[in-house]
Amino acid sequence: MKRALTVVLLGGLVFLAGCAAKKPMQSQLQIREFQTRTFSDTDMKLAMKAMMNVLQDDGFIIKQGSIELGLLSAEKQVDVESHGEAFWAVFFAGSQARYKKNSVFECSVNVSDFGSAVRVRANFQMRLINNKGELMEVQRVEDATYYQDFFSKVDKALFLAKEKL
Repeated sequence: MKRALTVVLLGGLVFLAGCAAKKPMQSQLQIREFQTRTFSDTDMKLAMKAMMNVLQDDGFIIKQGSIELGLLSAEKQVDVESHGEAFWAVFFAGSQARYKKNSVFECSVNVSDFGSAVRVRANFQMRLINNKGELMEVQRVEDATYYQDFFSKVDKALFLAKEKL
């Protein structure tokens, strides 16, 4: 009796786990929508400078920038090593152990004139690097609030630049 009950319960759990709702994939259009913002009454040079300031304030290192092309790229390294994970990886695998060491956030920004405004599209991605310097994973940042926070900071930086503060 107990065995039959256990089998039924496990079967029910497997069935319910299979029916769990998955996060729907976002279309490229939806992603582009939250990656893009239009700033009115400004020019490309001022917008580029504001974004450079915001990225540097957030710990990014500017790698390339071209006002003529409206292109900006930057990256930030973050130490994500967990000493517990590293210990157990070395304990079980010895010198062959691989564990998360750094994550590198990359940002590319495209700025273009849009009448009396500028249109900005920002793209962030994260690369996860292991202790051997090998690439473990690459993920595009698809969190709309991440981009909203970034553009909010850019908006504030533009305001400060226009007011010459």
